[in-house]
Amino acid sequence: MYAIRDKEVLSQPEVRQPRLWIPERVVFTPAALEEPYGQQILQRVQSYNLPVEELPRNRLTGLRGEDERDTYNIAKRTLAVVTAPPSSLKLSPIPPSADWQFHIAEGCPAHCQYCYLAGSLSGPPVIRVFANLPQILSNLVNYERPEEATTYEVSCYTDPLGIEHLTGSLAECIRYFGTRQNGYLRWVSKFDKVDNLLDLPHNGHTRCRVSVNAVPISGRFEGGTASVASRLKALRRLALPPEEGGGGYPVGLVIAPIMPLDDWQMHYGRLLDSISQALDINCDLTFELITHRFTPGSKEVLQTWYPHSKLDMDEDKRSVKRNKFGGIKYVYNSDTMKTMKRFFEDEIQRRFPNAEILYWT
Repeated sequence: MYAIRDKEVLSQPEVRQPRLWIPERVVFTPAALEEPYGQQILQRVQSYNLPVEELPRNRLTGLRGEDERDTYNIAKRTLAVVTAPPSSLKLSPIPPSADWQFHIAEGCPAHCQYCYLAGSLSGPPVIRVFANLPQILSNLVNYERPEEATTYEVSCYTDPLGIEHLTGSLAECIRYFGTRQNGYLRWVSKFDKVDNLLDLPHNGHTRCRVSVNAVPISGRFEGGTASVASRLKALRRLALPPEEGGGGYPVGLVIAPIMPLDDWQMHYGRLLDSISQALDINCDLTFELITHRFTPGSKEVLQTWYPHSKLDMDEDKRSVKRNKFGGIKYVYNSDTMKTMKRFFEDEIQRRFPNAEILYWT
């Protein structure tokens, strides 16, 4: 348990204009420019009057700074349009989120101090967008089960909505899954610009989710994102039926990472009340509940990215969880996990009796 007392993060942020990430540097590899979809991304980038640099070879350069923090700042201000390597076409399972994961980009424009990508992706955290999107999508049919639903998560290595205004890739994915008989798309975001997604022919095959947290956590640790109130407003628009100006999508909430801060029941109760107010409509709704955890590697990376962070990563206060490969992560102890799980299950059931909790982890 730990306290977050700053007054400026204890009140719910107001809804504001959609949050757009605008990079300072945009680079294209030669291979990306040879792709027809790479040319479409180029046109989108140019519509924002951003300077574009064509690299001399298919290798990213100029991302290293004087130290790790400087490298982080340079990379996070850079959009690199590249081609996904052939190895990315071999999909990996991603339970409990979905059957499979695939990637339209790697790297995220947000600045979350608990970022789960820390230690997962090698090199500077530049935002890499894949220009060979048609190839990536056409490969998915090889993993689709013919007689039952197959789900695909596209948010494992990026926030697809956070870069959508520059890529259009999320809309292309939604259109593709709208044509599938048994394939279903899942994406999640901390951003809120959803206008271009509302009229897409998704045919109920895409579940749109937003990641939210209690105000003290979102206000302190989620830099560069849309406010929770704005995310919920965007989710409402996605869920509303088309005749009411919405997208008619199945929707969901990912509450993550859950932390037992002081007065956590009060803060998370308020979050659930905010969700209830935003989604006081008839909609297909799910919840995914993810507690905070970290690995030795991710802690080391995060401390170089955010050296002054107040995020609690004290191993002595955690339990060790080992995977089948011998890797370890630090999670909350069993009693804390049971108490928090019971709270969320009871409070969600009370407010959203028709919603489904997909998993707790």
